[in-house]
Amino acid sequence: MANVITTIRNIFKIEELRNRLLFTLLVLLAVRIGSFITIPGVNVDALKAATAMGDTNNIFGLYDMFVGGAFSNAAIFALGIMPYISASIILQIAGVVLPELQKLQREGEDGRRKINQYTRVLTVFIAMLQAWGVTVKVAQTTMGAGGMSVVPHADFLWTISSVLILTAGTIMLMWLGEQITDRGIGNGISLIIFIGIIARFPTAILQEYKLIDAGSRNLVVDLVLFILLMGIIAAVILVTQGARRIPVQYAKRVVGRKVYGGTTQYIPLRVNTAGVMPIIFAQSILFVPATIASFFPESMFWQNVARLFSDREVFYAVVYGVMILFFTYFYTAIAFNPKEVADNMKKNGGFIPGVRPGSPTSEYIENILTRITLPGAIFLALIAILPTFAMQVLNVPPTFASFFGGTSLLIIVGVALDTLQQIESHLLMRHYDGFMKSGKIRGRANAMS
Repeated sequence: MANVITTIRNIFKIEELRNRLLFTLLVLLAVRIGSFITIPGVNVDALKAATAMGDTNNIFGLYDMFVGGAFSNAAIFALGIMPYISASIILQIAGVVLPELQKLQREGEDGRRKINQYTRVLTVFIAMLQAWGVTVKVAQTTMGAGGMSVVPHADFLWTISSVLILTAGTIMLMWLGEQITDRGIGNGISLIIFIGIIARFPTAILQEYKLIDAGSRNLVVDLVLFILLMGIIAAVILVTQGARRIPVQYAKRVVGRKVYGGTTQYIPLRVNTAGVMPIIFAQSILFVPATIASFFPESMFWQNVARLFSDREVFYAVVYGVMILFFTYFYTAIAFNPKEVADNMKKNGGFIPGVRPGSPTSEYIENILTRITLPGAIFLALIAILPTFAMQVLNVPPTFASFFGGTSLLIIVGVALDTLQQIESHLLMRHYDGFMKSGKIRGRANAMS
């Protein structure tokens, strides 16, 4: 405990790190405030009553979890950052098949800026499409059968203005996320999703407490569930931090009077190289059927499709799991290039003991990466569909079940670990000697490598 207090004190001693943290917190506060600013023309009381009656108890409810309740509030940030994620997915998939995008990916910083610009433009179009779906959904919502309409005057002007407001809200979130990444601490886009999910946790705990107090839930069963939850969190952290270290030796080189090389280093191949991105990618794709179905409220076919993709359906869980497996391998292939690693090792005189440099090294690394990614991908898929199991088998309330496993838990753990590692990196850069004397930070840093 004393070490934690000392670390926190050191964080606020470093002016740059302190400013970055405060900036990040202020931006996240602005995101939460925007989640409660309702679109003009919406009856907030009727909307909350309809939400409480379960009118949005479908994939939109899961969407609402990602945006911290902004969807159920019909807020200006109701779309969240998901249109940006969807645009990123489309361009990354297109980069595999389109030579023009492949060329931009190889152009370094200039290429990255152009791809980011394309992503922003595509985000606007996707946001407008999803905003249209949201306005249709909200306009059709009523407080009970034949009850009060959530939007008393849902005319063409209200629809156009609402689409523009929701689209502007997504663009604002996209800009705020980029500001956090550049001027704050952590990945801005991931942190915006993180704060939206974690904002629902107090409500989930309060809901569970009320059920226990009313006698609807057994205290012993809930204690077992909380112990199981702690075990799942520990397993998620273990897999997230787990890595296979490949030893690399560097031959000795004499340059002038200095001797370089002659040491053994390690390439850490993470069990979960893709992090939380496969979960976000898969979830973004699964939002599409419900969005399309909202355009055709009278169509039985599309309403059946929407029900099929409800987070309580087995079909949804199976499709979700398969998509996570695919995106785990897909994103790993994008994030880690064995051929590039092998070429860099060869240029610097490095080699893996027992493996020839060049193509054999690349194949060796790729084979190991493929083998260790499979259990990681299966683990991600199983954890992601745990809420469905918890709701259907253990009869856990949906709000609490979303934290029992699944997307919420994986994103919370992954983003929290990534942000803490960035904070620790800043501390190591500023107080390297002090931390090295104790050896504790060094031990954690080595464990993460």
